[in-house]
Amino acid sequence: MTWRSPLALVREALRGQRAREKDLRNLGSNLPYEGLEKVKQPNRFFPGNAIKTTKYTLLLFIPMNLFEQFHRLANIYFVGLAILNFVPVVNAFQPEVALIPICVIITLTALKDAWEDFRRYQSDRKLNNTLCFIYSRKEKKFSERRWKEVRVGDFVKVVSNEIVPADLLLLHTSDPNGVCHIETSNLDGETNLKPRRAVSDICISDPEFEPESFNSVVVCERPNNNLNHFKCYVEKPDKEKVGAGIESLLLRGCTVKNTDHAVGFVVYAGHETKSMLNNNGPRYKRSKLERKLNIDVIFCVILLLSMCFMGSVGHFLWLEEFPGVPPYLVPDSNGHLESHGLSGFYMFFTMIILLQILIPISLYVSIELVKIGQIFFITHDADLYDEETDSRVQCKALNITEDLGQIEYIFSDKTGTLTENKMVFRRCSIMGTEYPHKENAIRLAVLEGPESESGEEVIFNQRPQPPQTGWSLHAEDTSLEDMQHHYDNRHKSMVTGSAPSDVAFSSPLETEVIPDRKLLQHISRLESSGSRKTDPYLDFFLGLAICNTVVVSMATAERQRASGFSRTGRTNNPLDTLSNLVKKPFSLHHIFTSWKNKPKRSGTMSEDSVVPEEDYFNAPVKIDGSGNTDGLQTCSLQAPSHSNDPAMTPDNVTYEAESPDEAALVYAAKAYGFTLLARSPKSVTVRLPSGEDLVFEVLDTLTFDFNRKRMSVLVRHPITKECVLYTKGADYAIMELLSTPYAEHLRGKQKNIAADTQHHLDCYAKEGLRTLCFTKKVVSEKVYESWIDCRQRALAAIDNREELVMETAVQLETELTLLGATGIEDRLQESVPDTVVALREAGIQVWVLTGDKPETAVNIGYACRLLEEEDLVINMSCKSKLECTSILDCTLEEVRRYSEDPRNVDTSQDIALVIDGRTLTMALSADLQDRFVDLAKHCRTVLCCRVTPLQKSRVVKVVREKLKVMTLAVGDGANDVNMIQAADIGVGISGQEGMQAVMASDFAISRFKHLKKLLLVHGHWCYTRLANMIIYFFYKNVAYVNLLFWYQFFCGFSAATMIDYWLMIFFNLLFTSVPPIMFGIMEQDLSAEMLLGVPELYRTGQGAGEYTFTTFWVSILDAFYQSLVCFFIPYLAYQDSDIDVFTFGTPINTIALFTILLHLSIEIKAWTVVHWVIMLGSVALYFIVTLAYSAMCVTCNPPSNPYLILQSQMADPMFYLLCIITTVVALLPRYMFHVLRNSIAPSPLVQARRLDRLDTSTRDEWMKEWRSFRGLGQVRRSRLSTPHSTTLETPADIYPQSPTASDIMADDLTLNVITENYQRSVHM
Repeated sequence: MTWRSPLALVREALRGQRAREKDLRNLGSNLPYEGLEKVKQPNRFFPGNAIKTTKYTLLLFIPMNLFEQFHRLANIYFVGLAILNFVPVVNAFQPEVALIPICVIITLTALKDAWEDFRRYQSDRKLNNTLCFIYSRKEKKFSERRWKEVRVGDFVKVVSNEIVPADLLLLHTSDPNGVCHIETSNLDGETNLKPRRAVSDICISDPEFEPESFNSVVVCERPNNNLNHFKCYVEKPDKEKVGAGIESLLLRGCTVKNTDHAVGFVVYAGHETKSMLNNNGPRYKRSKLERKLNIDVIFCVILLLSMCFMGSVGHFLWLEEFPGVPPYLVPDSNGHLESHGLSGFYMFFTMIILLQILIPISLYVSIELVKIGQIFFITHDADLYDEETDSRVQCKALNITEDLGQIEYIFSDKTGTLTENKMVFRRCSIMGTEYPHKENAIRLAVLEGPESESGEEVIFNQRPQPPQTGWSLHAEDTSLEDMQHHYDNRHKSMVTGSAPSDVAFSSPLETEVIPDRKLLQHISRLESSGSRKTDPYLDFFLGLAICNTVVVSMATAERQRASGFSRTGRTNNPLDTLSNLVKKPFSLHHIFTSWKNKPKRSGTMSEDSVVPEEDYFNAPVKIDGSGNTDGLQTCSLQAPSHSNDPAMTPDNVTYEAESPDEAALVYAAKAYGFTLLARSPKSVTVRLPSGEDLVFEVLDTLTFDFNRKRMSVLVRHPITKECVLYTKGADYAIMELLSTPYAEHLRGKQKNIAADTQHHLDCYAKEGLRTLCFTKKVVSEKVYESWIDCRQRALAAIDNREELVMETAVQLETELTLLGATGIEDRLQESVPDTVVALREAGIQVWVLTGDKPETAVNIGYACRLLEEEDLVINMSCKSKLECTSILDCTLEEVRRYSEDPRNVDTSQDIALVIDGRTLTMALSADLQDRFVDLAKHCRTVLCCRVTPLQKSRVVKVVREKLKVMTLAVGDGANDVNMIQAADIGVGISGQEGMQAVMASDFAISRFKHLKKLLLVHGHWCYTRLANMIIYFFYKNVAYVNLLFWYQFFCGFSAATMIDYWLMIFFNLLFTSVPPIMFGIMEQDLSAEMLLGVPELYRTGQGAGEYTFTTFWVSILDAFYQSLVCFFIPYLAYQDSDIDVFTFGTPINTIALFTILLHLSIEIKAWTVVHWVIMLGSVALYFIVTLAYSAMCVTCNPPSNPYLILQSQMADPMFYLLCIITTVVALLPRYMFHVLRNSIAPSPLVQARRLDRLDTSTRDEWMKEWRSFRGLGQVRRSRLSTPHSTTLETPADIYPQSPTASDIMADDLTLNVITENYQRSVHM
């Protein structure tokens, strides 16, 4: 190794720092420099792949850990006092003794930190020594190396089912199309496969990639923690730039699937990889209770300084009373005595040392232990375990458990949080004609039968089905109830839509679609007529099958997941019965010819297309009897396959989508015979109902983003050879881009396709369905060539790449042709209405922040009981800031006028506010923000619709800061991360959208219903336990310290003590340390059943809660009283006797122990064996340790020694009499206060505890009666009159009868008020 001067090393380090801080990095291959020393390596400035997550090293552990622990002011305080005790003029007792408490605390903390760091070291070592394949130029092959040997610029080969060791730019895969599938569950929890494709035109040595032929330069951005974005381009030797993005990056920690092998170029390694940059460890937040605690500690410091000042002044006055020099004052070596003033000054510091435990040193450690115990009980609660996903609640923020008991506002996402995020295809509209899919609705209704195990609800199917809804094949009088009765007799166990499946979005509920009879007939006529080249109906289904990012895989592929159903075995699903009933041996030709005489329907949604007909389908339909991946049979238009290749069999195809919407649409297209068979970066294959396979060349994919609210796929049609752009997206994002040439060839009402489709979309939204529009555009070759040049430049850009790419997408997505729209149902989660009602009864206001349409949000609001039938619903949809101002002013004026009316003293308004994103932006502006918050404060619930992720977080911050309330945000997707991080507590739901929300959250649950017990039970317990424990800790320390303070009045304020120093230390360190910790972990003031049955009990923790300024000072005053009693009763008993100082102090110490422990016994509400063992064990430990110490301590504390003091005391009856009388007198006021308060004016908690002691049946009856009584006596509901304002352009409308959601959301209205019952009709 060549010696280098220190100056050269410094220069090299500075160059490396500059290289790492550059916005762009130029990376070259390491192969030409293999074997050379490090200084000659081109990528030497970038870190290696070895990771180190430990905080300490073996040599530096002690100084680094001490430095970290001394960041706590409490530790610095006690160490400072221990050092001060070494100064002779101010020391209170033996210097070594003063070090014991702080040394014990620091040592225990250091051992805990060492164990945690050792576990991190073991994990790092295991990961760094994992084997991988790195290409070696000397060996001419990929050789096994360890992960820690990977460097930036290396070529790494990853085989199937292996984890990627570093961030790799994908250059080559075993797939001919250059595709590699990865699973990112280690990063974001998503189990669906994601395709990654190799950088185009780089690999020139197919079929085997030769890394030595790679002579390009990779230019990439600086490392960042964004998992969804990556800027890079590859510059070839001829200076041609090939752009690459996140679609070509294999992230460290991902697993390669469905690909034999992949070769990548290392761009980031070690701590610069995106996964490591996202590894921030547990979140730290300071709880509301902890902030109050810090204030009370300051009060204790003030109290301590006051007592020490009194001691200093008292010592000065004591000395001044002596006419001469007291004989016990010893002069220094020079014979001089200190002045009285200086002695008083020194005594101030001595008193601080003596009374130091007034500041509770062990409180912070005890709080940490209590929170660990609370988290253990939360995470091991069986009611919070989800069997379907095999997941339990996770606590990521370890220090805010008590905040769960103080929540006042909950901000919730809708999709995936209140709903299942299991998308079910329900209806569609094509070219202005609506197809209600009544047959499929029957199937879903059957799955919702009384024997169904799913327990899920169809959102828009809240009312009973019509009794005469016939659907049989040959008779028209068979009702749905009759058929369900038939199923109940035949099937005792049903396989429902909620059956777990390991394949994403592939339960029978989502995958099985029974086609609409009329639409099926229309598609068949088109197939038979051969007009599939330009027909919009076929284009619609091609759009469903093509316009997505669904990954197609084989059921027999390498990554085969365990399926919940056998492909050949029979199941007891009701769908089998339905299929068997309609299965007849008729040809497709006979089926469709039997429908030729059916009357045609108009282009708009007619009445018979909304309300179920009596005759659903009377003609037989051919059933695809071949087993599919779920073992179920469905009505379809599949033609028999003529290929023996299993890869081309639709029944063997499985789909994995990044979102459930895409999966539902692909399965819907498959039900009509348009089967997505294969997808690669360059092509997509669709099988038509006729059995013909169409292979579309994929020219480009314009992915979805939150700004455009749409995605597009540009393909070359295999028949017409035209460039066709298929686009899908939200209706408001699509409608403004339309141009409908199809309408030119239509007649009558069908000409206004856009208006009819919009009407259907509004009806879908009323039913709570999620809507999407589908369009088509034929792009000329000239336009395509011009556009693709701009596209390539945008993709190769580094600066503003996202903006440029989005501009090219917007440039192409114009003049679109509307094909149709779809309505997909997102089913409500189990027990959501019950949870919402319980939370509102608990005094928590629930807001919903969603990106859906207002109509959909309102429907979901009624379904989950956020909105009640008697609620006053105010809709704010403003086009200008003036309108928004007028609505806020007039509504607030009406609210104030109502509250000031003396006739409304005992009433409150049940108001709900519905506001869209555009109006919300105006309402959150600086001049309207206070008015909006004031209005929202009077609302029971607020629904914010069409909001962006940034708007969600803004709403949470504004409400939290303006109202000074505790907030909780709950969501399940990446768009909820900002909201979750903005709230005091963030809760992530591990649902269908991955784990981004969970990773950013403080707590993670698997179902919204778990929020009920998490808050109402565990939140209440955690808060009351910790609040009462902290108050008890302050009381305990003040009561004990005051015993020493009262003694100073009788010893000249000389800082002498009547208790042995060791016993003083043991008192807080051993004898009274465990009971309060046990109290904080195991106390239950009420049972879980009572807290869930009476949610109003949760209100006790909201606002100021139980830990208030008053409760703190009352406990301090009680401590002063008890210390006076514990000191002066023994003092009076032994007055004028000749006992020594320790004989006087030992009974006081014993009485203090009994008083402090019995004080805690009064506060304990639920006694268990653990309580008895710890309480009695503390008393036994005191006597054992004190007896042993007094027996062994002969000369350990000269000149006074506690030798056999306790033994002689226990032989004296006076000792026992003092212990009994003094303890009773000390605790009598507190006991009497509890008795009188609980008897004369019992709180709701006390009343609930009385009910809790009854047997279960009696308690439940009393609980129902009490709830009904409290419900009648709480608040009378009222309705608000219409606000009147002369400034409004359009007067506010009042709906005198059942309004529809579309009426509520009319565009020309600025304010709508609903005052009557909201009824939802059933649409099939």
